[in-house]
Amino acid sequence: MRELRVALGDRSYPIRIGRGALAGVGPQIASQSSRAVIVTNATVAAHHLPALRAGLERAGVASDVVLIPDGEAHKSWDTLHDLITRLLELKVDRSTPLVALGGGVVGDLAGFAAAIYQRGVPCVQVPTTLLAQVDSSVGGKTAVNHRLGKNMIGAFHQPAAVAIDTACLATLPPRELAAGLAEVIKYGAIRDDAFFAWLERSMPALVARDDEALAHAIFESCRIKAEIVAADERETGERALLNFGHTFGHAIETATGYGSWLHGEAVGTGMLLAARLSERACGLPSAERERVQALVAAAGLPTVPPKLALDRWLDLMGRDKKVQRGRMRFVLLERLGRAVIRADIAEADLAAVLA
Repeated sequence: MRELRVALGDRSYPIRIGRGALAGVGPQIASQSSRAVIVTNATVAAHHLPALRAGLERAGVASDVVLIPDGEAHKSWDTLHDLITRLLELKVDRSTPLVALGGGVVGDLAGFAAAIYQRGVPCVQVPTTLLAQVDSSVGGKTAVNHRLGKNMIGAFHQPAAVAIDTACLATLPPRELAAGLAEVIKYGAIRDDAFFAWLERSMPALVARDDEALAHAIFESCRIKAEIVAADERETGERALLNFGHTFGHAIETATGYGSWLHGEAVGTGMLLAARLSERACGLPSAERERVQALVAAAGLPTVPPKLALDRWLDLMGRDKKVQRGRMRFVLLERLGRAVIRADIAEADLAAVLA
């Protein structure tokens, strides 16, 4: 078991990574509460709920379970309302933590509910997908989608702890594993060229689910994210770099209706578009842009975006949360391991990339 900390003063919290992390959730909660509410979906529950509940029971923590629908299409205001209704029916009070057991949809919904229910209750993130383990479970971003834009309704609400059990990845479908690898690639591209090079060497092992390789990829991804979140919790500066590929990726998800493209698939293709724009606007060497292309392809991710008209792309990206004073801002690469935010992109360059 390895541990990191997200350093946020009196709101600092641990990230525990390794096989068996699920068993440590009970003692973590028992020190604060004798009751917990687990938020999950039926698919995840079939694999991991019994072990989590057994661990809670051994620690003397009683648990209730709230099931929510599976899939990005259900990361909605309606699902959030139903979840809040269930918490009220269970008479959950402000000392009772929510335990988010699942992927990014579960984590975002449970985290947002924890942020707003009775003006805030604790939340423990127990991510079961690679994407949630390396990205969405850490950092306190919570949200639901709107038909006009992804993650447009939400709040910052840091978890009390994150428990990443790498054994959960054994049940993950190959497509979901690849989606998580997109976010792993992102960390190397924006922050750590040595990690990017390690990913190039290790991608076959990661795709084959080698335990040691996955544990290292998760630890390094969380280390980079924890450093950035500690420096810029509310995304007023450096944290925006974590959105590399996301401006294009969120547009893809919104245009295709949330669900036909997985988040990581959209981000992977979005990183390729951002790399092409980086080549034109930031001087990213073509050889490095080709390395990004090759690594995304090696992870088993799509490399061609859906066909959208230029005005549709611009409309969707114009609603991106990084837009400031009416200007789109893009996370681009000057080189592998060094990302920048640019708001001066010529429309001709953008049009050329999207064409």
